[in-house]
Amino acid sequence: MDLPKEDRLGKNEIMGKIMLKVSSFPSMPQAGIKVMGLIKQKDIAIDDIVQVMRHDPGLTANVLKLANSAYFGIPSKVGSLKHAVMLLGLKRFTQIVVAACVNDHMDSAVEGYDIPPGELWRHSIAVSSTAEALGKFKKDLATEDAFTPALLHDMGKLVLGTFVKEEFDNIQKIAAQGVPFEVAENMVLGTDHAEIGAQILANWSFPNDIIEAVRWHHNPERIKNSKLQTEIVYLSNLLCESCDDGESMDIKPVMPSTVVLERLGIKANQYELISEKVSNWMNKLADSLSFE
Repeated sequence: MDLPKEDRLGKNEIMGKIMLKVSSFPSMPQAGIKVMGLIKQKDIAIDDIVQVMRHDPGLTANVLKLANSAYFGIPSKVGSLKHAVMLLGLKRFTQIVVAACVNDHMDSAVEGYDIPPGELWRHSIAVSSTAEALGKFKKDLATEDAFTPALLHDMGKLVLGTFVKEEFDNIQKIAAQGVPFEVAENMVLGTDHAEIGAQILANWSFPNDIIEAVRWHHNPERIKNSKLQTEIVYLSNLLCESCDDGESMDIKPVMPSTVVLERLGIKANQYELISEKVSNWMNKLADSLSFE
């Protein structure tokens, strides 16, 4: 479906404004960036991480709140960063740091997408939780690497929401013809929230595999050599969206791309079984990873 010439010109103007907003989007806290850099090094000392984090007391406080949440199941209270790293391990600790860095952004309302306060955070945590829970069904899936991209997959909505609101009628006219909403927003705006989210993470110097998983979380089948975590994020997001949209678990789940299911080695009947469990995961796991 092609847009008229005058609409394409308008789309170029909109795209310029969007990229300006991307460039002015708040940067990730320096302590978070440094921790992500340290984790790539060999033989990193826990004291080096603690030294970096101590320069950001607010981030440290949020990290400790998350470390003590029910989600991570630590039996004793974590009172220090060093203790948290020792109990959780470097990879899990880094995931918590990233979550603490983005919580303030993702806890607010998002106009255009009609997302009330707290809902983007809840959905993102639910998708992350579901990504990891997939390992309960498919033991051969390395789902731990999917936590971070699953958490960040909708970051682009924070930038694009204003523009979606302004062009909502035009987007909705296309979507009403059976076109997926993210495709319709791309047709009108010249981009979509997945692409913008990937750009934000690129600006934040995230690893390429995380950027790719966010960029293609709606259509990983378009990549010939898609990484496993991209497909897991796609599947987890679809599962959570299906549960959000359905008023009853009796509603048949939306079936994902057969290409993705084949890549993951998941059969159609297995997917339906997984979908039946996700509604419970969403409420229980999202509530357990909270700042309240």
